[in-house]
Amino acid sequence: MNLHKISRMAKVSVVSLAMVLGLSSCSLDYVVGYVYMTTNHSNPGLINQYSIDFQSGALTLIGTPVTAGNNPVKLIASTSGQFVYVVNQGDSTVQEFAVQSGGTLASKNVYKVTGTSPTAIATDPQGKFLYVTYNNGYSATNLVAGGVTIFPVNADNSLGTAVNVTVGNNPVGVTVSYFNHFVYVLDQDPANPSILTFSQNASTGALTPVTNLTTGKLATPAGVVPSAIAEEPTSRFVYVTDQAANQLIAYTVQPNGALVPMINGPFQTGLYPVGITIDPQGTVMYVANYNASTVQGYAIDTYTGTPSGVAGAFATVVGTGPTCVQVDPALGTFLYTSNSLDNTVSGERLNPSTGSLEQVQNSPFPTQGAASASPTCLAIVPNGAHASQIINP
Repeated sequence: MNLHKISRMAKVSVVSLAMVLGLSSCSLDYVVGYVYMTTNHSNPGLINQYSIDFQSGALTLIGTPVTAGNNPVKLIASTSGQFVYVVNQGDSTVQEFAVQSGGTLASKNVYKVTGTSPTAIATDPQGKFLYVTYNNGYSATNLVAGGVTIFPVNADNSLGTAVNVTVGNNPVGVTVSYFNHFVYVLDQDPANPSILTFSQNASTGALTPVTNLTTGKLATPAGVVPSAIAEEPTSRFVYVTDQAANQLIAYTVQPNGALVPMINGPFQTGLYPVGITIDPQGTVMYVANYNASTVQGYAIDTYTGTPSGVAGAFATVVGTGPTCVQVDPALGTFLYTSNSLDNTVSGERLNPSTGSLEQVQNSPFPTQGAASASPTCLAIVPNGAHASQIINP
């Protein structure tokens, strides 16, 4: 598939570049964004902080590792890019950090999740609510229901009083639609691996289960061991990785939010896919294959949602044991993975025309010190107002 639409990312005028990067007669800001990567080797865990060079995509460590909670597993940036929220699985907490002027994080508040063993986090596009899944330590010998903690986000980005929704047995992922106010929860229940669809009350954040009109059921099957979930920006297609079957499952979103699997799927991935992301334009998707130590790229057909390049095209070797994968939100031309087995973060340059990846010079980049081992996930925020000014119409 021709990804010509992405090429708009490369059409940066001298004027807009000056606005974005803060050029003046006295100074030039070469930092396009910041990468924050959680690690859980130590207790409490740590967050390594990096700046992104806008020309090369190279990462530079900034500050010293910031203290998180016990076993930080996921993190997400606020819609403004001025705050970061970290999920600490061992403490069953969400920790709020402010992004300071130099890109380093400052811890603000810690909030308890309504259940135990939180697994994933997502925010709605308006930045009004945080959704945190938890599984209450679900296992073959602990058959308990999991749920979602819903935090309202206050005007100062602190979190309000949480409410709880019981959801599935082993929820491991969550995503919120950019349009239409739907929330999808990925349930890794061995007896019924599935996606649960909810409509979101835009005023309260409350979730109401949605029945699949095709099957008459609340749950949509999701392979063998579903591991990660993402929805493309137009909210028409949802994608799930299956780490047991090494496959990518694609769904079409129905008018009521229910999901219907694409008849030409599922699609091949590398070994043990555990992470997934979609670029800001919604035209290319990347899957992190943990056992293969690769990132695999798929072009998304903008009409049908079908991912192509599934026969191994665009498979790029990164660090060992990649877990999370993200595209920078400022330029949309750099991709990074957290690598849990070699204690690094890999950087790749995204080709605007093809979606293929080319290793950033000096990648992969190390963590800071032995205590910062075992990376678990990462998040990226733009430096200033880059995201809204970099693309010409």
